[in-house]
Amino acid sequence: MAQATGFMDYKRKENASIVPLERITNFKEFHPKLDESERRNQAARCMNCGVPMCQSALRLKGMVTGCPLHNYIPEWNDALYNGQFDMAAWRLLKTSNFPEFTGRVCPALCEKACNCGNPVVNEGAVTIHDNELFIIEKAFQTGYMKAEPPVHRSGKKIAVIGSGPGGLAVADCLNKRGHSVTVFEREDKAGGLLMYGIPNMKLEKSIIERRVNLMKAEGIEFIFNADVGRSISAEHILKEYDAVALCCGAKKARPLTAAGIEKLEKNEAAKNNGGMIFAVDFLTAVTKCVIATGDALNKIGMEPTNGQIAQMLEKRNGITVEGKNVVIVGGGDTGNDCCGSAIRLGAKSVVQLEMMPCPPSERAADNPWPEWPKILKVDYGAEESISKFGHDPRIYETTVKEVISENGHITAIKTVQVEFTVKDGKRTLVEKAGTEKTLSCDLLLIAAGFTGCEPYTAQAFGVQTGDRGTVTATEYSTSVEKVFTAGDMHRGQSLVVWAIAEGRECAKQIDAYLNNQN
Repeated sequence: MAQATGFMDYKRKENASIVPLERITNFKEFHPKLDESERRNQAARCMNCGVPMCQSALRLKGMVTGCPLHNYIPEWNDALYNGQFDMAAWRLLKTSNFPEFTGRVCPALCEKACNCGNPVVNEGAVTIHDNELFIIEKAFQTGYMKAEPPVHRSGKKIAVIGSGPGGLAVADCLNKRGHSVTVFEREDKAGGLLMYGIPNMKLEKSIIERRVNLMKAEGIEFIFNADVGRSISAEHILKEYDAVALCCGAKKARPLTAAGIEKLEKNEAAKNNGGMIFAVDFLTAVTKCVIATGDALNKIGMEPTNGQIAQMLEKRNGITVEGKNVVIVGGGDTGNDCCGSAIRLGAKSVVQLEMMPCPPSERAADNPWPEWPKILKVDYGAEESISKFGHDPRIYETTVKEVISENGHITAIKTVQVEFTVKDGKRTLVEKAGTEKTLSCDLLLIAAGFTGCEPYTAQAFGVQTGDRGTVTATEYSTSVEKVFTAGDMHRGQSLVVWAIAEGRECAKQIDAYLNNQN
């Protein structure tokens, strides 16, 4: 136990946050870290509970609370409190391949199950998320994190298709087991949605590059611009490798169904669908421009401005945000990322539409701890909108009924309020009569989730897919000999921490399969 009275002696203190009107002037991370002394005080709050539900990943009412990686949280909090930084990192890395990713982008399922967050204790959960990030960054800073290639190689070759968090976890684990791993990535950089789906202000891309360089130094080969199933055949992969892990994500975006879309899509004058863009395509284009602008200006000792990034986005992709009325369909994390990005790029206004009702500000009676708290969250994009425009961008129980366009470009949308009703045992979304409104809209970003993996890679390997558009598997083994799957391609759209957890388990199954082939 870190400090017997720590949870009473120290109040919860999270990493700071740069004020919205200052941080929206750039695409940099905006959470300054606490100093070492204060971080150790925060670790002192961990009580080493008899039943540490923070690391349990309990499934309650269809939702998970607690860490899916089953991190040894009390152990590394104790080491952090005692200043045993190498020990803390050693324990953390036993269960977590990439704490520098989850320490930035994970919604901290662990903290939702922390006993200090129990309303009976009412002291606030331990800052597990921030402690994790401190430990791994300290490890990089001190040189504890260094390349450790395996001493012996098994002679077995594995191809990992896709370099998102799931694919990277598969590659990392199998490489540590002595197998030779090659990662095929269709983009020009590794990371999947870590690289091009999560904005730079949440996860600076140098963090991903740092880890990939470490993995390369440990013997993992990365082949970029390699679109397996198109530019590289599945037959070639199956012939050359002893096992294959399909980790291509679930990037098939859910389309918007509304009147007026067909007219827009058929208009030959429309560019970028006339101002209607899928959220991940938008975020990818923005991040590529952030990287390219930064690479160009850093060579002469300058940092890119938001205006320069916006200019490159318009030049390279034909997407103009500055001075535009932006409407985002979807109230989740991706929609929030679009909101923060649009504000930085000079949007005139931002509106975010969410079909679901607004959650309560406090736990309802039927949502007790330690269940996942179904409460209203004001994330960074909403905070920035409130500061910039004076109001929360989110409009609940509302969707797009009609897209209005002129000369191949969106000018407005018609919205309608909706509600869920149950008829004949089925939950159905219905419109509320007389609730239509027209909103000015120049740029419509669709962040309505995903419907599974893009099918061509799965089809190339001949693996089966299910009703949810994900690859069917027995645990992680597909219907095709020596082909496995993990991450969102297997699980469906989910969190980074779940993709890593799946990658680790998939690697175990591949390792067992390879050992049985001897």
